[in-house]
Amino acid sequence: MAAVNVTKKEVARDPDGCDIPYYVSEFVEREVGNDYDSLKKLGSLIEKLSENKKQLEEQVLTVSSEVPKRIQNALKNAEDSKKSLNRLLEEETLLSDSISSHLEKAEPWMEDLGVLISQVEEIERHLSYLKWISRIEELSDNIQQYLMTNNVPEAASTLASMAELDIKLQESSCSHLLSFVRSTVKFWHKILKDKLSSDFEEVLTQLRWPFVGPPQSQAFGLTAPANASDVYNNLETLFCQLLKLQTSDELLTKPKQLPEKYALPPSPPIILPIQIMLNPLQKRFRYHFTGNKPTNVLSKPEWYLTQVLMWIGNHARFLDDKIQPILDKAGSPVNAGLEFSRALVMLILEKLAADIPFLLYDDTLFCHLVDEVLLFERELYSVHGYLSSFPSCMHILSEESCFQRWLTVEKKFALQKMDSMLSSEAAWVSQYKDISDVDEMKVPDCAETFMTLLLVITDRYKNLPTASRKLQFLGLQKELVDDFRIRLTQVMKEESRDSLGFRYCAILNAVNYIATVLADWADNVFFLQLQQAELEVCAESNAVSQLQLGQLASMESSVFDEMINLLERLKHDMLSRQVYHVFKEVTDAAKLYKKERWLSLPSQAEQAVMSLSSTACPMLLTLRDRLLQLEQQLCHSLFKIFWQMLAEKVDTYIYQEIIMANHFNEGGAAQLQFDMSRNLFPLFSHYCKRPENYFKHIKEACIILNLNVGSALLLKEVLQSASESEAPLQPNQPSATAALNELGVYKLAQQDVEILLNLRAIWPNTGK
Repeated sequence: MAAVNVTKKEVARDPDGCDIPYYVSEFVEREVGNDYDSLKKLGSLIEKLSENKKQLEEQVLTVSSEVPKRIQNALKNAEDSKKSLNRLLEEETLLSDSISSHLEKAEPWMEDLGVLISQVEEIERHLSYLKWISRIEELSDNIQQYLMTNNVPEAASTLASMAELDIKLQESSCSHLLSFVRSTVKFWHKILKDKLSSDFEEVLTQLRWPFVGPPQSQAFGLTAPANASDVYNNLETLFCQLLKLQTSDELLTKPKQLPEKYALPPSPPIILPIQIMLNPLQKRFRYHFTGNKPTNVLSKPEWYLTQVLMWIGNHARFLDDKIQPILDKAGSPVNAGLEFSRALVMLILEKLAADIPFLLYDDTLFCHLVDEVLLFERELYSVHGYLSSFPSCMHILSEESCFQRWLTVEKKFALQKMDSMLSSEAAWVSQYKDISDVDEMKVPDCAETFMTLLLVITDRYKNLPTASRKLQFLGLQKELVDDFRIRLTQVMKEESRDSLGFRYCAILNAVNYIATVLADWADNVFFLQLQQAELEVCAESNAVSQLQLGQLASMESSVFDEMINLLERLKHDMLSRQVYHVFKEVTDAAKLYKKERWLSLPSQAEQAVMSLSSTACPMLLTLRDRLLQLEQQLCHSLFKIFWQMLAEKVDTYIYQEIIMANHFNEGGAAQLQFDMSRNLFPLFSHYCKRPENYFKHIKEACIILNLNVGSALLLKEVLQSASESEAPLQPNQPSATAALNELGVYKLAQQDVEILLNLRAIWPNTGK
């Protein structure tokens, strides 16, 4: 019992100083503790422990009997694996020795066989080489035979086959074979080309080619003399034969290329028959527009531009009617008219590339050149259907030094134009002032001229070949808009003393018009494409925040947003100044009306006819005159904003400074309602159907002040009940909000209505 009674703390403190093991004492402490009655459980506890002991002994016996068997099996398996591995190693050693022995015996054979294989491969290469030579000589002999029998079509076809062999051999390292093939192709190509070109030029001469005059003056080309059928048959035959020489011609002739700085798009060479047809025109062009000829003048680029357009126009019908069917029949995808135009345009590009360096620093000549080139491009695309994927004059103008000069000159002349338009006597007068249907925006001449200038600039650069160049021009347009806005702001500040004057209103109309047009342009497909290009540039350079990138990508913003926001801010400031000026005049004119004796006015019953308060006349006349004046001077959208802003300020002023500052008898309340509903509100009825909705404070205050006594008492009681939060509503008693809404009061707060009720001067004695 002494051991049992040892406390848990003591046992834990000195477990080694006791004969009983620590875990046993812990178990006894947990199961028995200090409760002597729990000793009754010792019997069952001993039985339970004995059973556990028995189970543990059985498990130990089972495990001790099974483990040796498993270990024996594992050892046996390991022994078997070891024997198998040793056997495999022995076999591998035997096999390796056998292979080594075989390789030693076969090595002399392999050396002999390697020599034989090398000899065979070399013979095969020689044989292949000889076959290529034989094939080329065979084709060359065939061409010679065809030419001897005057079978030019077959000779041309055979030459085309030889040219295809040349192309196949391009990756070969047999330089002598390549040289042999190329020289053979070159030999026969020259013979065939000279012969066919001579015959083709003779046929063209019979057709009076080229047509240097207008179509109606062409002597033969499209007319039909007696031998026309034979001539056109010869034309078709020779054209097709020359087409067959196209492959060999491309191999042997390198087309003239402009320097890489012009970044011309890749384009195939001009087909051979069209090249021959162009020869006389190219000679004419170089004769007249190069060297010291009087027609080669830097100040007259329109001469050679117009000449090329005339040539394209003069030959268009012949090419479409006579040459295009030949190409279609031959299965060629080439468009004869476009091929002819493309070749002539290349002459223009060479001429521009040569002339522009001499014009860069002469603003007048350079600007004239750009103007003429843009006119040429417009006609080339719109009239002759030139494709944007072809090389064009815009590629030359996009070259870095030329393009930067173009931007500079464009900005210089635009600023000069802005100076002249703003200094003009008619700068602030609308061109359409006498035509009411057209003059809705009341746009002053300077603003319309400026937007026309921006539109012209857009037309000038919209056909540039790259988005980066277009974005630079867009940046110039933004600069010009900002510069014009600053100029308008400066003029506005000069006119700020007369904010209701004609010029100030004209400036406001100009600002509104520019912002409106820019907002319309933002939805134009061209500017949406520029927005996408700007988004890509910004994303690459990390020039803007992720939020701005998201707005650009989702089309929430536009390329002109920054400019539009600045213009809208200026418009709002100018409108606010006008509203302030008119409002000040109205409040000055309302001083007498503010001092009206509202407590002593006769009731409606005492007057035969209600009339406007005499003290209200100056205020209303001022309001009417200014509304009429600004309606004439501001465009509709601006005037709508103006009168709504003014109505809001007048509503607040009359409510706070006149109504809330006075007490009203019955006559005074009726007079106020008459002045407002029959005189003030109708001033705005021309601009909207329900003007009283813009004067809600006044309208609802008049409703409260003109309630009959009974209704006023009931309303006052409802409001008082609602303000006393502890007092519950009586049955069937409406809430304060419902009661006010029923009377038509929605704007005024409950506290304001209570104040208005207290402004009523006469209340009956209710005994309270």
